[in-house]
Amino acid sequence: MNLLFLKPMKGGSSDIVIRNKKASHDYEFLDKFIAGIQLRGTEIKSIREGKAALTDSYCFFSEGELFVKGMHIAEYWWGNLNNHDPLRERKLLLTKRELRKLDRKVKETGLTIIVLKVFVNERGLAKAEIALAKGKKEYDKRQTLRKKDTEREMARHRKK
Repeated sequence: MNLLFLKPMKGGSSDIVIRNKKASHDYEFLDKFIAGIQLRGTEIKSIREGKAALTDSYCFFSEGELFVKGMHIAEYWWGNLNNHDPLRERKLLLTKRELRKLDRKVKETGLTIIVLKVFVNERGLAKAEIALAKGKKEYDKRQTLRKKDTEREMARHRKK
């Protein structure tokens, strides 16, 4: 007889964090916000398993609401006909004041909003850390890499 044992959900803070690793290389962050994500049942289960990707995801405004596009959440293995579309647009939940501020900045200065990471908070809710960002030029990217290399070398010499 085969029995299936599911791990109980943790009561404390979760260790599930999905990061957008390319973001810091391609963008300079001006302001950061924490937003809730409107998800379906199978989507939160996939996020709790860590099966999501944020590469090439970005946020956009539609009728005064903020949505994220390009965030891939894998289909839930146990999901059946009720499974979700992995690349559907998901609504981000922010206060009206934050939405107005972001909308104004994006329209006026041509900045973009990107998702830095998705995590599950201590209450078991999925949250997204988003940033108002400015794209880096190629020489800025090289300068950032050079700076990281020198810091790594200095840290290596301090250990000796």
